[in-house]
Amino acid sequence: MALADCRLLGLPKIADHRGNLTFIEGGRHVPFQIERVYYLYDVPGGAERGGHAHKQLHQFIIAMSGSFDVVIDDGLERKRVHLNRSYNGLYLCPMTWRELDNFSSGSVCMVLASRHYDESDYIRDYGEFTATVNRA
Repeated sequence: MALADCRLLGLPKIADHRGNLTFIEGGRHVPFQIERVYYLYDVPGGAERGGHAHKQLHQFIIAMSGSFDVVIDDGLERKRVHLNRSYNGLYLCPMTWRELDNFSSGSVCMVLASRHYDESDYIRDYGEFTATVNRA
């Protein structure tokens, strides 16, 4: 997989004067079935999250409130993506290193995942990650 496989995806947005509605269906709006949902909030100013890759997990990251940056890396190229709209999200394929930073005050980051939590799926050392992708 390469950074070109990771991409921003738009979600349906139903506009209404009473408030907008957006919905997400696994396998339809994201390219996987959703097995787990988690969210990050109350992230202190200057803090970073992430700093790992997944061997098999697919993810879809959405700024539900506020904004933050996602830095993605495939071992050859590095790219920064700014998320600030709840009707757009960033699809991340397996073997993509990710770091989240630049959180605005009150931001909420929601992550949809293709698998249940499994510590053995994580690569938490960047050197190990680059060695793994360079062998592939």
